[in-house]
Amino acid sequence: MDVDVLDNGVDTGPTCAGSDGESKIDWPDVVVIILYFAFVLGVGLWSSRRSKSDSVSGYFLAGRNMHWIPVGASLFASNIGSGHFIGLAGSGASSGIGVAGFENSAVYILHLLGWLFVPVYMASGVYTMPEYLRERFGGQRIRIYLSFLALLLYIFTKISADLYAGALFIQLALNKTSTEWLYISILILLGIAAAFTIGGGLTAVIWTDFVQTILMIIGAFILMVISLGEVGGYEKLVEGYPKAVASIRATDHNNNSCGEPPKDYMNLLRSPVPGESDLPWTGMVFGLTINSIWYWCTDQVIVQRTLASKNMINAKAGCIFAGYLKFLPMWLLVIPGMASRILFTDRVACADPAECMCICGSAGGCSNIAYTELVLNLMPTGLAGLMLAVMMAALMSSLTSIFNSASTIFTIDVWIYFRRRFSKTNPSDTEQLIVGRVFVLVLVAISIIWIPVIQNSGTSRLFDYIQAISSFLAPPICAVYLLAMFWERTNEPGAFWGLMVGFVIGMIRFIAEFAYSIPTCGSDEPDLRPAFFIATISNIHYLHFSIILWIITGLVTIAVSLMTDPIDPEYLYRLTWWTKHSTLVRRKLVEPETDGQVNPAFSESTANGLDKMVVEEPTEELPGWKRILNKLCGVSTTESDYDVEPEKDMRSEEQKAIEAAEFLIEDPKWSSIVNTNAIICLCLTSFIVGYFA
Repeated sequence: MDVDVLDNGVDTGPTCAGSDGESKIDWPDVVVIILYFAFVLGVGLWSSRRSKSDSVSGYFLAGRNMHWIPVGASLFASNIGSGHFIGLAGSGASSGIGVAGFENSAVYILHLLGWLFVPVYMASGVYTMPEYLRERFGGQRIRIYLSFLALLLYIFTKISADLYAGALFIQLALNKTSTEWLYISILILLGIAAAFTIGGGLTAVIWTDFVQTILMIIGAFILMVISLGEVGGYEKLVEGYPKAVASIRATDHNNNSCGEPPKDYMNLLRSPVPGESDLPWTGMVFGLTINSIWYWCTDQVIVQRTLASKNMINAKAGCIFAGYLKFLPMWLLVIPGMASRILFTDRVACADPAECMCICGSAGGCSNIAYTELVLNLMPTGLAGLMLAVMMAALMSSLTSIFNSASTIFTIDVWIYFRRRFSKTNPSDTEQLIVGRVFVLVLVAISIIWIPVIQNSGTSRLFDYIQAISSFLAPPICAVYLLAMFWERTNEPGAFWGLMVGFVIGMIRFIAEFAYSIPTCGSDEPDLRPAFFIATISNIHYLHFSIILWIITGLVTIAVSLMTDPIDPEYLYRLTWWTKHSTLVRRKLVEPETDGQVNPAFSESTANGLDKMVVEEPTEELPGWKRILNKLCGVSTTESDYDVEPEKDMRSEEQKAIEAAEFLIEDPKWSSIVNTNAIICLCLTSFIVGYFA
């Protein structure tokens, strides 16, 4: 698609003749991109060599030795992907600052993660979130169900949204609409992201996230300053936003013009009356809190970063650091998105289905291109390449985090279970590492296959798509985790049937939502939604639906738990908030299904505390094909890991339990500093919410 842009930054409209045009990036931009990739690859290789990625603990949890700065930066970078650059700026262009409420909510929930959830996870000695529920309730059905659900959510929301956003940016940057260019770009990004994850495990992912966080903030800050300068400053932006309406606008069935910006565009808290607001305050306060607890406190991608901390002080400090960084998206992404609507009104705020299809290929609107328009039309040569690199950094940081966490879940929660069930033996460390790395390749393949679906189902507001799917599937998980951690009476039947009922109700809404789409404003398409659907389900905002689903799941879980036998307290030591400091030996509800064999990494270690994973030193040469395979996977190149038993831990169960509880003990001086910073961070967030409420 070709776009003529005047010197003052305002577009003259699209020209749709031809499918491909000249690239909008010059050779200096290409040089910047190449230097960026070389630098980040160097960081990844350096951290891979320094990491202990030849052990399970080193590969999946960075040896639990990470400092608070890379932990906090990785939390931020794992969250802020290309989907956020496109989605937050697009929502800002479409409806103002309301979407920043998602970022403010995250600040509060990050503190819940550090102060309420992480202490229990650390004391329990788990690697994954499904593994926690396995220890808490016994049995395998909840763990396996949540593992597969998490993998599905990764593939069809996180990976797909980031790939869609990255593909949209690359298409506009290269000015190439042909399919082969899209696939070439995506394959390169996926290949580099997978290489980082396969090569160095969580350590490499966290350190590359740290570097890319710096790049994202610098690049986005430069673009924010330039875009605000173009519109005349913050006050001019506030004045000009409601006047930024497209010159060509369609009308809806009530003869109202499409594309009108909302009147409450500078409000974070908006009317809860259906139809009056796209983000009702009741949903943003209560429904969003439920979704945020699922994402920040129970999702493997996020929690895994905090579990890699060397101690509780660093875990809490990492959460605070990420909380401070979450102040930035409102100013670095949402505000520039609003500026983009003013500068490129006819493109970003297009309000006619035919025009929008011509501009961006989506009849519902083109607000998703808001950030891309700023980068390609305002950034000078060289800096445009930097921002393209920043967008790629955002995409890759999200993908590497998802790949690493997904491989952890698959290896520990799925592969080991089926391996024990069908072969009656425990997989070796080497086998687990190979399986985890190979599964990353499987994720890459599925992601590539899913790209055409993403292209054909692009929405005019990407962020709404992500949050809606979360609201349909996440509340049951949130309810069960909260009850598991804070109500000791919760048992396995209650949790399982609560999850099942919640999943069925959520899937009904999910299927109905995408089976009966709302006709685009100004289109001639008939409204095929049944009257009952319009009167009930369609009028329930997805954030309000999240509240309802969370309550239903909680009630079912409580009711079934009360009707069935409770869990004996001796099975719950260090698995609930109230018992996290217990030094008593915890018994396991169900022993692993093996022929008397015990894998110290996943049996005793999770029963009463964390063990140090040990890989034997080389003792015997492997066959050639095994040495090549292990070299590629970064594991031992000897026979020892296959035939030699790991070093036996000579500590007693009582000693392990005591050490697990002592891990939560904090230095009083640093504890005071961390708690003071937490209060300051929460007060600043509350001030911002109150100021823009």
